[in-house]
Amino acid sequence: MKKKFFKLLAKLNKILLPSFTKQGLDLSKASKIQMAIFGWKLYVTKNALD
Repeated sequence: MKKKFFKLLAKLNKILLPSFTKQGLDLSKASKIQMAIFGWKLYVTKNALD
């Protein structure tokens, strides 16, 4: 159940949130909101793969 939820969240993230790797964002120069989005996507992806 938990894994299915995170897989759904990962698909929604891919559709709704920007991809910073495609934009070539330098994480050392990212704003706090960009870092929060990056961290959220990383958290969801990690849990979807477990």
